[in-house]
Amino acid sequence: MRFLGRSLIGLFLLAATIGLLAMAALTVRSAFQARAERDGAAPSGRERVFSANVVTLTPSTITPILSSFGELEARRALDIRARASGTVVEMSDAFVNGGEVEQGALLLRIDPTDYQAAKDLAQTDLAQAKAELRDARAALELARDDLENAKRQAALRDAALERQNDLVSRRVGTEAAVENAALAASSAAQAVLGKRQAVITAEARVANSDAGLSRSEIALAEAQRRLNETEIRAEFAGTLTDVTILRGGLVTPNEKLGRLVDPTKLEVGFRVSTAQYARLLSDNGNLANLPVAIRLEATGVDLTATGRVDRENADVGEGQTGRMLFANLDATPGFRPGDFVTVELSEPPLDQAVRLPATALDSSGKILLLGNEDRLESAQVTILRRQGDDVLVRATGLDGREAITKRSPVLGEGIRVRPVRDGKLAPEAKPEMVALDPARIAVLKSFVESNERMPESARDRILRQLEDGELPADTLARLEKRMGN
Repeated sequence: MRFLGRSLIGLFLLAATIGLLAMAALTVRSAFQARAERDGAAPSGRERVFSANVVTLTPSTITPILSSFGELEARRALDIRARASGTVVEMSDAFVNGGEVEQGALLLRIDPTDYQAAKDLAQTDLAQAKAELRDARAALELARDDLENAKRQAALRDAALERQNDLVSRRVGTEAAVENAALAASSAAQAVLGKRQAVITAEARVANSDAGLSRSEIALAEAQRRLNETEIRAEFAGTLTDVTILRGGLVTPNEKLGRLVDPTKLEVGFRVSTAQYARLLSDNGNLANLPVAIRLEATGVDLTATGRVDRENADVGEGQTGRMLFANLDATPGFRPGDFVTVELSEPPLDQAVRLPATALDSSGKILLLGNEDRLESAQVTILRRQGDDVLVRATGLDGREAITKRSPVLGEGIRVRPVRDGKLAPEAKPEMVALDPARIAVLKSFVESNERMPESARDRILRQLEDGELPADTLARLEKRMGN
């Protein structure tokens, strides 16, 4: 009995093992069959269509904007320096950092006591020199009168000598009388010479007195100038900065006390590349007087001003490249020297140019155009300028075509897209339907029903379309290709 029980148990285990192996074989077979059906099924999905923003290529005349960075500088600035030494005894309330002063306003005064005394002494010396000149001129006048009197006496002595000689010639005079008249005439001539010497001496005294008067006048003017230098006034209306002196401080000649800046006369210096500089030259090779705009970026509010290119730097600068340009600015409210600003320079306009986003071009300068059936085509364009996130291109022969504004890895030639124009998605194009005759419908229906590897959903959809007597052109092409294979 024990042997029979054990035999039955063994047979039972053997049967269970064979059954499990059979079930495993059936499971593996069904899995392979499902995979084969899935791999061999006719594709039933439609072509994938992507949405893409498009823009119409419309050539026009565009003025490129050259962007750079520059620093504001004062066109009129003056260091305030002391021209005299001494103690500051008076100072304007506006002589502080940021103080605004008018032209000619008194900024500070240095102690003028010593300079006033020097001026008073110079005035005294001038008065003395004038008195000396008056005395010299009076002496000269007297000397000239004496000379005239001596000349008259000499003339009388000469006349007397001539009469004595006449008497002797008529034998009525004596030789002794002639000799006495000759001696008298000689003495008169000697007196004339002495008077001439006195006149010359008087004239020399007048000349020396005149020179002394000139020296005194120069000394007085110098003393007055030094006295005036104790007052420092504003040469022009502006704003003070770098003030380094207080009232009561001691200053020395040429010591810098502050700086006066005219905030209404500013210019901006900015650097451009050599290629950009070449585009700014006029036909005669000179730098064109082009308009510029500057912008100081602030939180929420930007300060702006306009001007024109004025000149360029004489040299490139050590370790620098390109060119340094300067532009005079018009009204500059809120700006100050030293501000770092953005400079936008209007270049000469470009004809037949198109503005596109930089994302519309690939590395080789090609764009994607919307073609037939909304399929993409590739076209080459010429890049003229780069303007921030945009580019200016010349698209010859592409007027009126629509281009993709943003390329992506999924877009390329032949890809079908749904264009988005002005933020609105274009309606999806309906597939082209092909009408079928009854005989052809019967053949296609038989093939679809007998194709066990076609997914049931695709089979039902195609059968419904066949009931309507038409199929999409792409679906019909795939079925006919499948049937031919």
